Amino acid sequence: MLEKVKAMLEMIKFGHTIFALPFALIGAFLAKRGVPDGATFGWIILAMVGARTAAMGFNRIADRKFDAANPRTADRALSVGTVRLGEAWALVILFTLLYFVACAQLNSLTLKLSPFALGLTFIYSLTKRFTWLCHVVLGVALAFSPLGGWVAVRGTLHDFPLVLSMGVLFWVAGFDTVYACLDADFDRQAGLHSLPSRFGREKAFSLAFFFHGLAFLLFTLTGIISELNFYYYLGVAFTACALFYQHFVVSPKNMSQIQLSFFTMNGLISLALFVATWLSLVVW
Repeated sequence: MLEKVKAMLEMIKFGHTIFALPFALIGAFLAKRGVPDGATFGWIILAMVGARTAAMGFNRIADRKFDAANPRTADRALSVGTVRLGEAWALVILFTLLYFVACAQLNSLTLKLSPFALGLTFIYSLTKRFTWLCHVVLGVALAFSPLGGWVAVRGTLHDFPLVLSMGVLFWVAGFDTVYACLDADFDRQAGLHSLPSRFGREKAFSLAFFFHGLAFLLFTLTGIISELNFYYYLGVAFTACALFYQHFVVSPKNMSQIQLSFFTMNGLISLALFVATWLSLVVW
């Protein structure tokens, strides 16, 4: 049983929940102008874990044939049979239920918006079949994170800092474009769509750099609109350095450091901005 759980967690890359979860909490902290109550905090975390796990499980199911044919992903759990298809579907259904239960515990608007947010993450898994804008679709899906946190606390969209969600959108689109360079040749041969397979790795890297530049500007603007203090801008400064570092250590001709660039740096960015927002709201 432990080996099965381990295989499932590896299949959905559970640790990558760290990308979106801090931004949901940023939205919640901004809405409260401080720390939300324990119950709200807990239900937000459960909703994010439920949504992200269900979405990744569906992604693995939808892409299982492509994963099996791609040498980079041929050892994934569904490809080698470590996790059976029925078990993967059970995982998706279980965590979808967790997501909706958590949203229902927050407020009515959160529950009303929840199908759109989750549905978009499911749709993303299919977009590589018909559009090279799939990276932007993923960005839009994760941009619901701070919106969800805000609505969970306020129960309204009024005064929501849209620029924060826009920053998340371009941050995600940027790093997903870089990561897609690993599969550019396979995607082209398999008839799948992505920026690297459509325009080549060099142009894709240039677009990713542009996306990350926009993300930095939007994160900075979030601090201005939300009237955050010095601590927040320390987080933004760290974000700028981490974004630059990603483009420094990885290039179209050298993808050997992609794990450090994609996973470590982007996880640190989301955590740094969350901690910076928290400090900015509670320390004056």
